[in-house]
Amino acid sequence: MSDSEITPASPPPAVEMEAQPQEKPHQEPSKKPRNNSLTFSIWPPTERTREAVVNRLIDTLSTVSVLSKRYGTLPHDEAAAVARIIEDEAFSAASASASADDDGIEILQVYSREISSRMLETVKSRGTSGSTADTALQTSIPSVVPATTDETES
Repeated sequence: MSDSEITPASPPPAVEMEAQPQEKPHQEPSKKPRNNSLTFSIWPPTERTREAVVNRLIDTLSTVSVLSKRYGTLPHDEAAAVARIIEDEAFSAASASASADDDGIEILQVYSREISSRMLETVKSRGTSGSTADTALQTSIPSVVPATTDETES
């Protein structure tokens, strides 16, 4: 009989274990409004995140993209230096706008806007400076456009 007593005793703990996870999700929503012990902040970003932003900026500035079609690309070394400056300045500007009550979302938006505007300023100023990379790109684009229009006119 001891074997039969052990067998029925085993399933109830498994049933109880299955029931416990179901109870936890019901408890979680009631915990969310309290939010006294749990804090969530997305600012400041980790070094890993900041490095990922710099790497993405380097890619955007040094490879073919929507920006490069209009303003040209930067050499990889120059793009790396410029990307670090852009990210550092954007981080400083966003940090200066931080408030103690903020959870980081507004600051992150400032950071993102600063990066975008500084990147645009950089490529626009480079495009008007007439560097050789930009000049080569700009001269190749007009030669393609008239050739296409000449073929359609003939």
